[in-house]
Amino acid sequence: MRNAELKTEKMQDVATPHSALRTPHSSSPLLLFEQVSKWYGAVIGVNQITLELRGGITGLVGANGAGKTTLLRLATGQLRPDIGRVTVQGIDAWSWKAKRLVGYCPEVDVFYEEMSGFQFVEAMARLCGMSARQARERTEAAIERVGMTGRCDRKVRGYSKGMRQRIKLAQALLHDPQLLVLDEPLSGIDPIGRQDFIELFFELADQGKCLLISSHELEELEKLTNHIAIMARGRIAAVGTVMQIRDLLDQHPITVQIDVAEPRRVAGRLLELPEVVGVDFGPIDEGSGRLVTRVTNPKKFFGDFAKLVIAHRWDVRGLETLDDSTQAILGYLLGGRR
Repeated sequence: MRNAELKTEKMQDVATPHSALRTPHSSSPLLLFEQVSKWYGAVIGVNQITLELRGGITGLVGANGAGKTTLLRLATGQLRPDIGRVTVQGIDAWSWKAKRLVGYCPEVDVFYEEMSGFQFVEAMARLCGMSARQARERTEAAIERVGMTGRCDRKVRGYSKGMRQRIKLAQALLHDPQLLVLDEPLSGIDPIGRQDFIELFFELADQGKCLLISSHELEELEKLTNHIAIMARGRIAAVGTVMQIRDLLDQHPITVQIDVAEPRRVAGRLLELPEVVGVDFGPIDEGSGRLVTRVTNPKKFFGDFAKLVIAHRWDVRGLETLDDSTQAILGYLLGGRR
């Protein structure tokens, strides 16, 4: 376990934040955590978090209890750190000035159920201090942006989960914030709605806004961004692209599936490679079969494997990595628990 801790500490030093897809950096951090810790009595929520985000989309992943919710509440000024400092554009996140720069879409639904979607968003605009005219104009624009124009007059209590998500996002966009903190925004959204949200998130990122998106939908998160922050046990375990993090885990075995003729002969040669730590056989039918190979140092393995294929003229019919994804990386960083 100590080796894993040392490896993730190294990741924090090497895998520094990068701009999300299609989005340039701004000159200074929009959201900054400086050695932040937060306790709930004797229980620690986050421990010595250092993280800086500029423009673009950052995905936040981690198991339940990893500290994601505490981090989001600190970013939005709902909690104050016990140690360290959280700032939004250089302003203490706890202050009202910083809160005006932040749009927050929580995971939990809390609505005035008797209101229509339009009335709810408009009420949030008025609570932000907008005039009646400005609140109506901003509400109309936000409702249209999330695709709820034709349904906003219905009462919230009759909304589906996806419609509620759209209304929550609309109220987060009302004041055109520079920082958007979105907690599970894709939860309960149908495939068409997900695509709408993804396109909107890209549009916001292209405008230079900073989006911090917490999600358990890891595959969807990878469609949104190549910049991931992984939390484990109250700490930032790794920050960077999925491939950067994978490169830093080159001594952790990954699994490679190989469909090949003469699988027993191929397995024997593979086991001679120093980076191969194990080979399992799948179904074998008439001389053709599947090998599930566990390897370290993937770059070296694929180079050596290519040389063997050419030298021995192996009939390779399929080659696929089974765990080169955010979910597999997350599982390793959390000690095998997904």
